[in-house]
Amino acid sequence: VQLQASGGGGVQAGGSLRLSCATSGRIFSGNIMSWYRQAPGKQRELVAAITSGGSTTYADAVKGRFSISRDNAKNTVYLQMGTLKPEDTAVYYCYVPSTAWGRSYWGQGTLVTVSS
Repeated sequence: VQLQASGGGGVQAGGSLRLSCATSGRIFSGNIMSWYRQAPGKQRELVAAITSGGSTTYADAVKGRFSISRDNAKNTVYLQMGTLKPEDTAVYYCYVPSTAWGRSYWGQGTLVTVSS
């Protein structure tokens, strides 16, 4: 597994979770890291992304509630999720959209379930 995601689980609405995605330095270094999610019956969608320089972008649905960050020493990207809502329930995937050698990478997904 090139990207190892963890941290999912069940939480009540209003709660918080932190997802982690670890990978190799070769894949991590210098590349955009992102999180996507896919809810049941819906298409996979971008949640947040972060460049190697730390610039971030968020889906409108999570702005102000989620925060993406990266630890370059640990080759790990994080997604801190707060004020969770039932509509945040989904499988969350770590994704590297491009690399210098032309490949992209998906993590295996981690399930987040938010109950009302």
